Amino acid sequence: MRIINSCKVYVVVALQLLIINFVQAQQQTYNATLDGYEYPHEVKKLPVSVGVEGEKYQMAYMDVAPSKQVQNPQTIMLLHGKNFFGAYFRQTIKFLSDNGFRVIVPDQIGFGKSDKPAIYYNFHELAQNTHDLLQYLGVKQVVVLGHSMGGMLATRFTLMYPEMTSKLVLENPIGLEDYRLFVPYKNLEELYQTEMKRTEESTRNYHKSYYTSWKPSYDEWVRVPSAQLQSPDYPKVAKSSALTYAMIYQQPVVYEFSQIKVPALLIIGQADRTIVGKGYIKDKQKLEQHGQYPLLGQQTAGAIPNAKLVELKNVGHIPHLEATDKFHQALLKFLK
Repeated sequence: MRIINSCKVYVVVALQLLIINFVQAQQQTYNATLDGYEYPHEVKKLPVSVGVEGEKYQMAYMDVAPSKQVQNPQTIMLLHGKNFFGAYFRQTIKFLSDNGFRVIVPDQIGFGKSDKPAIYYNFHELAQNTHDLLQYLGVKQVVVLGHSMGGMLATRFTLMYPEMTSKLVLENPIGLEDYRLFVPYKNLEELYQTEMKRTEESTRNYHKSYYTSWKPSYDEWVRVPSAQLQSPDYPKVAKSSALTYAMIYQQPVVYEFSQIKVPALLIIGQADRTIVGKGYIKDKQKLEQHGQYPLLGQQTAGAIPNAKLVELKNVGHIPHLEATDKFHQALLKFLK
């Protein structure tokens, strides 16, 4: 009887191990450049010079033609946020292409399918890389749309290349206030260690703060970066993330909105309370005072000389995912 029971225990344990191994085998792991993860359109790469030594790194991008014949189609460029990459614009790319626009969607160096060097990241250089990409593609005039961190980059690009920018669209951009004034400073080692401690659960909890309510479709933007956590490349990803956090913290654009000369549209989800570095703030009063997007949107629209503000009630940080139709209609009305 003891032998039979021992055999049963052995079989149960063996089955458990088989199940664990099967589940682990099913879990996708992505490297630093998300090889194996399919974007909604063909991804091409352009070598760009970055860093002190001007080394060449691969910048990934999608270039999507209008899906219908249009004479002299406008070109619009979509710039992603810090915790995202170009693929999350999937629905917006299709909408714009269906409405006769050429759509260019780069992954900035340090993000998505682009290389992730350990360099000093700055918005000026990212804007210059983006300018070089547009020149390579033969684009002379472009509408620039930036979401979240992409809004800071779109602002910098517009200030650097006003002759190339026909219109500016800011979708819940960060950088509408100077984080240095109320978010405690963290050095690069502290930022890197924070990134190295990241888990799928902590990533999901952070992403839940972007929306007023969670939908299963949002899970992709948690699953993909989480699939890098077990990769041997993850320390490289974590270092790039720490360096780009420092870029956001140290290089505000809030003081320069008055210098924007092109027509601008702000689309602001009113439920957004994003603060870069919120987790480092221990003072509850400061948390309540900052990240107030209803007020920040109005202040920014007032600072930009030729700006229009669209306020989306009960919408969080990512209108193009949470209120897709409303976002698209506001965008199309401004573009046309």
